[in-house]
Amino acid sequence: MKEEQKEETFTPLERWIPKTSIGKAVKKGELTDLNIILNKGEKILENEIIDTLLPNLSTDLLEVGQSKGKFGGGKKSIWRQTQKKTKEGNKIRFSACAIVGNQDGFVGLGRGSSRETMPARDKATRQAKLQIIKVRRGCGSWKCGCGEPHSIPFKVSGSVGSVTINLMPAPKGTGLVIEKECAKILKFAGIKDIHTKAYGNKRTKINLVYACFDALKELSKVKMPNDYNKKAGVLSGNEQH
Repeated sequence: MKEEQKEETFTPLERWIPKTSIGKAVKKGELTDLNIILNKGEKILENEIIDTLLPNLSTDLLEVGQSKGKFGGGKKSIWRQTQKKTKEGNKIRFSACAIVGNQDGFVGLGRGSSRETMPARDKATRQAKLQIIKVRRGCGSWKCGCGEPHSIPFKVSGSVGSVTINLMPAPKGTGLVIEKECAKILKFAGIKDIHTKAYGNKRTKINLVYACFDALKELSKVKMPNDYNKKAGVLSGNEQH
């Protein structure tokens, strides 16, 4: 009897054929550090780049929607449902908001919509990988001064729509004193202690989480003296001192 030939199976990354110059460099192994890409301000157009450079990436969906209850109430849901009235009837679409991160200085937030739930989830996850950012961490609380990157180095603010959120450094052991879905974003970024204050229509979850993400972006825009970086133990992404 002839021996049966085993079919070769390839992972999605092995089947990946990059189209951009960054993707080709990552595929060849010439580029192995995501910090280099983000430091140059390069735009990532292929989510396989993130899958290759951050293999330990975690993903989750944020509760930005609300499902209908029996008596007019509702409970939180990861799906945000919208309807469009047409001559053919109501056309329903689902949208989802995904968060990705390695809990060590990298986090991304993305949104996707589709007529079905699973494609919406996949689109949101891919978009989150393409929108990944470096998060600057440190110990900016005068009550602590431990010099470890457990919080943020200074106060920052982020705004989306009518929502504004302030992120403030907190001493060790404080925890994430922030709304539940925003806490997921900070946890995925590797931040363990934070104080916050939010203003505006905070019930609009999608604006609240994007305002939190916008505040994290602001951390990398402020220039700080080297002596303060050492004193506060500031890390950018997963770079070492």
